[in-house]
Amino acid sequence: MGMEREVSARLAENVARLEARIQEACQQAHRQRDEILVVPITKYVDASVTRLVMEQGYRILGESRPQIIWEKSAALPEANWHLVGHLQRNKVARTLPLVSLIHSIDSVRLLQAVEEEARRLGKVKEVLLELHMTEEATKSGFSVEEWDKLPDYVAELMHVRVTGLMAMAALESTADAARATFERVRTLRDAWQDRFPSPHHLQQLSMGMTHDFAEAIAAGATIVRIGSAFFEGE
Repeated sequence: MGMEREVSARLAENVARLEARIQEACQQAHRQRDEILVVPITKYVDASVTRLVMEQGYRILGESRPQIIWEKSAALPEANWHLVGHLQRNKVARTLPLVSLIHSIDSVRLLQAVEEEARRLGKVKEVLLELHMTEEATKSGFSVEEWDKLPDYVAELMHVRVTGLMAMAALESTADAARATFERVRTLRDAWQDRFPSPHHLQQLSMGMTHDFAEAIAAGATIVRIGSAFFEGE
């Protein structure tokens, strides 16, 4: 119990520092704090520490691996899960009932697999389309060559609702380069907005992590995915 109190206290300190940084980024961007959804990425910690994150007021949590959501959702049934990492088609059936938003739809085949499973469940699932914005082969997402076809890809979907875009800056980006990447995503979103047939829309922009969320907020992010800032010192 003593160790749990210590972890909880350290987590509270980290949250206070993080929220101050987010507030500062919002002020500099002339935005309101409530325009930004912070999704803690809890891949660094087990279910017990994840529960302490929820006690800090965060009910929407993110994981990059479906298998971790399978495990943690059983221990934390009250959590609202977002999947932010790659989803293999053979994991769609087990994952889909456990998540409220998939940030990382990166192919037509995955879109179709989610559509088929959502139809089987009788549900409509919200997703974001991930754009490949860098030259890094390790990153996923729809390639530049596919971007113009995205409205056509989603036009026939009945059980998947596209609600925005997700992107990452290059790992070694400077602050200026990261901001330029995020501004390009926002510009694309604005240009595509009218091309996506209702009920699909592109209101959400999931951009920015611990090291570049300020640049993402400045560029118009509505969702930031924060991991290590919560758990520094763990």
